[in-house]
Amino acid sequence: MKLLYFFDDKTKPDYRNWLPKRLLKAKIIESLVCLILFILFGASDLILQGRQRIIWGIILGIGYLILLLITVWVSFLYRSFDYNGKRKLAKVIIEGTADYVKIPDGGVGLDVGCGSGALTIACAKKNPKTTMVGCDIWRGSYKSEFSKELCENNAKLEGIENVRFEEGNAANLPFEDESFDVVTSNYVYHNIRGKNKQKLLLETLRVLKKDGVFVIHDLMSKSRYGDMNKFMEKLKKDGYEDVQLIDTTKGLFMSHKESLFLGLSGSALLIGRK
Repeated sequence: MKLLYFFDDKTKPDYRNWLPKRLLKAKIIESLVCLILFILFGASDLILQGRQRIIWGIILGIGYLILLLITVWVSFLYRSFDYNGKRKLAKVIIEGTADYVKIPDGGVGLDVGCGSGALTIACAKKNPKTTMVGCDIWRGSYKSEFSKELCENNAKLEGIENVRFEEGNAANLPFEDESFDVVTSNYVYHNIRGKNKQKLLLETLRVLKKDGVFVIHDLMSKSRYGDMNKFMEKLKKDGYEDVQLIDTTKGLFMSHKESLFLGLSGSALLIGRK
């Protein structure tokens, strides 16, 4: 198995990998430890002999094979999402989502759960006469990976000045009603445990101005989001226009097979106008 090496180029933006580097490192270490234990207790008779060695050899051997397969899969995920890799799936998704974000000159857009600032900055690039605001809580399991400082540094390295970053919780946004001309988000709400996903969407739409556009990409499977067709019908009854749910696993961002292998089944763009 070809192991990844980790090197950070301080002169280029660091949007980080959606799969934490520490998880990949942990899986590699776990696999190596299990292999060493297999060699010591199962493959040789240095410590155990006879039936005990055979039993532990089988247990540790199976354990090593399982960990090796998991490590290979995690490594594949890491490479697929890597901004500097061959597939660059994260970049494809970010730029593809940003293509739907059109902000009127002088307008202000909001990116909910901005993480490393990738989508915020991409939208700002495509709408240079506007301002993009990225918000996130920058806490929890991704605290060590993402931060406000990282976002600001990425914007600086990209030479993008029409952005700013603020702390804000997607479940209770710190903004007034109808504050933004566009709201967008990418792979955020499915990570928020214990919250109704449709209510999270409504909270985001609360801060959208009349005639404003929303572009939200997430894992919108029925098991996570409930019946999205009924949700869209409700939005239409409430006056929203051009509401669509676009499956992004049919070639737009990725293939259906790739989405299944990467655990991104259900990926879709919810777009429309208030």
